[in-house]
Amino acid sequence: MVMRLENVVFDARDPHALGHWWAEALGWVVHAEEDDEVDVCERLSDDGSYPYPELVFGPVGEPDRGRERVHLDLNSFSAADQRATVDRLLGIGAVPADVGQTSDAPFVVLADPEGNNFCVLDPRPQYAHLGSLAGYTLAAHDAAALRDLWQHATGWDVTTDDSDYVVLTPPDRGGAPLEIITRPTMPRVDAKNRIHLDVAPGPDDDQAAVVDQLIGLGARPVEVGQSDNPGTTWVVLADPEGNELCVLSPRP
Repeated sequence: MVMRLENVVFDARDPHALGHWWAEALGWVVHAEEDDEVDVCERLSDDGSYPYPELVFGPVGEPDRGRERVHLDLNSFSAADQRATVDRLLGIGAVPADVGQTSDAPFVVLADPEGNNFCVLDPRPQYAHLGSLAGYTLAAHDAAALRDLWQHATGWDVTTDDSDYVVLTPPDRGGAPLEIITRPTMPRVDAKNRIHLDVAPGPDDDQAAVVDQLIGLGARPVEVGQSDNPGTTWVVLADPEGNELCVLSPRP
């Protein structure tokens, strides 16, 4: 069975404004734009293909009521580059954010124009081969307990496996990793995540079989309004800590 992390999906009050903001922030490309969705990818090839995952921005009336368990980490390549990146992002509408970080934290926490927090990291050798995006972070109460489910859902390799820190890396090592980090003091909030992940099976795989396998690894079906749309082709699950993931239909 072939799985991949297809999309990182932002709930947005204004998907067009937020999607274009993130494209500028990362130096990525808006490659699809509809009335209710904006898709942003790292780069486009001449044949129209692009690396996964892409960022997808969709409309939600009050996304600020949701949880913020997933965030993006932006890369930097020197101390001067980190400062310049922070200044540039502040100049296009980011604001400083306080998530409890210490005054001597080496990273800088900002929020986008809709209040989604993200980090601009200090230079780190493990991200030196990457572009503007260093990784996707999922905050957890027990990172190790989520490892197997998310490894199966994404099809990515476990490259760090500690009790409080799990890293899943694309098989080709060319893209930003998914990092699951234990935050034991994080409040437990019963609300939908503002950012969630979409995963997709390969063209020869069976969506229902994937769903059954993920349920066997601790996922459970959840309702987030998808039943109101008779054309829904994806299945919404949540991991054992309530983080939503959508299992899309098979695709090449």
